[in-house]
Amino acid sequence: MAFDFKKEYKEFYLPSTKPDIVMLPPMNYIAVRGKGDPNEEDGEYKAGIELLYAVAYTVKMSYRKGYKIDGYFEYVMPPLEGLWRQEGIDGMDYAHKEKLHFISLIRLPDFVTKKDFEWAVNAVAKKKQMDFSKAEFFHYEEGLCVQCMHIGSYDDEPQTIAVMHEYAKQNGYEPELTDGRFHHEIYLSDPRKCEVSKRKTVVRHPVRKCGTT
Repeated sequence: MAFDFKKEYKEFYLPSTKPDIVMLPPMNYIAVRGKGDPNEEDGEYKAGIELLYAVAYTVKMSYRKGYKIDGYFEYVMPPLEGLWRQEGIDGMDYAHKEKLHFISLIRLPDFVTKKDFEWAVNAVAKKKQMDFSKAEFFHYEEGLCVQCMHIGSYDDEPQTIAVMHEYAKQNGYEPELTDGRFHHEIYLSDPRKCEVSKRKTVVRHPVRKCGTT
């Protein structure tokens, strides 16, 4: 049976609808950066997702293409994730999505090295005759966070975030959103196939102990 990150790391991918404090280990990802409203049909976000999945599937199917990755085992494609921020805004302003900056992510298994990633980028660029220079090998040490499962529209996330921040405060933590620590979403539902009211999104914010810097 193929390794499934969501099932093996339920504390990170399948949290409760009630907030919790978690410590995230360092992880490697395929990443594409961009800016603008993610709902724009011809915007940077949707173009970046196309690049992201093309590289991710090339890595996943590398064994069929004659490329050997040391320690490789078959796995289920991890979910799409996103790190989000807006210039000059502490948190997220959902009314001005055109000001969003994003890093779209798909997690890489630990056995995938930067060399393996670069092979995949070169292989898929050659196959598709496209520019994949925006795809990068991204190492993220997220650290201490408060997280919660959000059910429903992305635009309703502020309600969930308010509950998360109150929970963090009650337990001696405060949000720490910075240029290097981001509003984080993990998309467990395909918005093309799932009713808005039933969408599942892990929402995660970095925190620190109150009074620390």
